[in-house]
Amino acid sequence: MRSRQISCCFTGHRPEKLPWRYDETDSRCLCLKRRIADAAGAAYQEGYRHFLCGMALGCDIYFCESVLALKKEHPDITIEAAIPCPTQADKWLPDQQARYRRLVAACDFETLVSASYTPYCMQRRDRYMVDHASLLIAAFNGTPGGTRYTMQYAISRRVSIVDLPLVVTEL
Repeated sequence: MRSRQISCCFTGHRPEKLPWRYDETDSRCLCLKRRIADAAGAAYQEGYRHFLCGMALGCDIYFCESVLALKKEHPDITIEAAIPCPTQADKWLPDQQARYRRLVAACDFETLVSASYTPYCMQRRDRYMVDHASLLIAAFNGTPGGTRYTMQYAISRRVSIVDLPLVVTEL
């Protein structure tokens, strides 16, 4: 088992809760990706070497890609795909499924948190990541949902949080 003291996990919103939705060319998305990459780089500089990612669409994918890029500069990094259930990406569009498979394959470890989908497997995945990390990086817009749940759980477990606030804007 990797040390919790050198492990960092991530939480963030799916595209439906982001002002740009699926348009990753939007300047706000590009800015968030830079902020995520900067936060991952700062975590590395602080001694974090193991990164856990929940592999959901949106911010999780941005985080995984940022850490994989960081790993090219720092091969001592390990990345763990914390997968909530085997069918996580089954209903995604084909290009999203291909991106997911490519990223999971590039990770050093793959942890399947639930053997099948349940209404609670996403929360179980989030708890797994927080329970195995001492730092949580969060891209959060203040709305209810999985990201808020994960942040509240991290607070209850006394896990440090680096908040990358997102401003909720009208579309």
